[in-house]
Amino acid sequence: MVARARTVAFQGIEVVDVDVQVQMAAGMPVFTVVGLPDKAVGESRERVRAALGALGLALPPDRITVNLAPADLLKEGSHFDLPIALGLLAEMGVLPAEEVGGYLALGELALDGRVSPVAGVLPAALHASAAELGVVCPASQGGEAAWAGGAEVLAPETLLALVNHFKGSQVLTPPEPKVAEVAAAALDLQDIKGQETAKRALEIAAAGGHNLLTVGPPGAGKSMLAQRLPGLLPPLTPAEALEVSMIHSVAGQLEGGRLLRRRPFRDPHHSASLPALVGGGIRARPGEVSLAHLGVLFLDELPEFARATLEALRQPLETGRVSIARANAHVTYPARVQLVAAMNPCRCGHLDDPALACSRAPRCAQDYQAKISGPLFDRIDLHVEVPAVAAADLSLPPPTEGSAAVAARVAAARRRQGTRFEAVEAPRPPRCNAEADGTLLEEIAAPDGEGRTLLTRAAEKMKLSARGYHRVLRVARTIADLDASEAVRRPHIAEALSYRRLVPWAGA
Repeated sequence: MVARARTVAFQGIEVVDVDVQVQMAAGMPVFTVVGLPDKAVGESRERVRAALGALGLALPPDRITVNLAPADLLKEGSHFDLPIALGLLAEMGVLPAEEVGGYLALGELALDGRVSPVAGVLPAALHASAAELGVVCPASQGGEAAWAGGAEVLAPETLLALVNHFKGSQVLTPPEPKVAEVAAAALDLQDIKGQETAKRALEIAAAGGHNLLTVGPPGAGKSMLAQRLPGLLPPLTPAEALEVSMIHSVAGQLEGGRLLRRRPFRDPHHSASLPALVGGGIRARPGEVSLAHLGVLFLDELPEFARATLEALRQPLETGRVSIARANAHVTYPARVQLVAAMNPCRCGHLDDPALACSRAPRCAQDYQAKISGPLFDRIDLHVEVPAVAAADLSLPPPTEGSAAVAARVAAARRRQGTRFEAVEAPRPPRCNAEADGTLLEEIAAPDGEGRTLLTRAAEKMKLSARGYHRVLRVARTIADLDASEAVRRPHIAEALSYRRLVPWAGA
């Protein structure tokens, strides 16, 4: 006889069914896990043995074989502990095999029988709901699994509580869906004195989801501006919250099983490796660009990142996804991010100040900015110079307009875009102007006669690429939305052109 339990394996955010088959046969006492398990799965036999011992149960002196099918799929992670334990209990006759087979289980077992949190509960629960199965998961992640809707969720603290529930001597309370608390924004645009041009660019970037680059000397406020961008962005819609939370669940970063409500803001250090930024590693985990999906990826000190690491961002910024190809895995993660970058004009940072600039200027700036390729610069919609703030400006009172007023204008512009894109017949309509492309972009951002003449002349004089031309159109459409204008006019085109590339000597 073979007892069965159900669980899953993960390929990116995709979920693959795994059949846990348990057999006890006469022979030398041995406990073997087969089916291409990694080290964590192979070690589950010791955790399961100890957890069953905490229940007062001992494995029989038989030849125990656990097969994880399909056998040619690599099994990774500690979430196989719980389904293996359930399969063993069903094979030993402690639990009814039919009832165990109606649930998809995942969870790590502690030596004392407690069920510990694991990664991937949310996508697994959604998969179970689609297959009309129940879900068994750790108690701390019950609120995460409860978002699956119709699936019955059992979230025990311990293996003993789960056994008692199946036997009818204890009833596990169904968990309630949990949502992360949204704290009041502590960072406000009123904290920044001066830099009106940069604030305007930040508002445009927030309204249209555009990429932004700020260039200026140290202490000018580049990082302060970027850190206040999340306070201008609209909250995630329910569908977006589920999409973002699935990525964080697979990465094991969904705290307390609570769905995210605010857009992610990720700011990796410039020493981050290529796998850390775009994803990869032994288990092909999501990187910062995927964890920032539908949010902001802030790269401070942009030229200090390794060039290969920055070049790996070119494809995700264009396609909105990142594909990780390894010898044992080929996975794809969503990566629709808003890139915000900051950099000094040169290594010393004071290119425009003769009293502070180094003796190698302007060669110093050329070498420093050449670390960033022209194609990467071309993918950034808004290039803004952030000059040093004068001491006299620092003594002025705070600005009267703060983040709340700007966020209201951004929300109004986003609503106009949402209404416009609702009529688009496409498998996945754009969410904002930065995602519009092709004929759709030509339709919604077609400038008036004067605007088109200006854009054509500027494109020739500035040597804009086709990508740069269309990015100017996207920014102009956003500026028009902020002005509540249905038409894209010449002033909108002119302002959009003023934000194009400021560093003509960047490397190719």
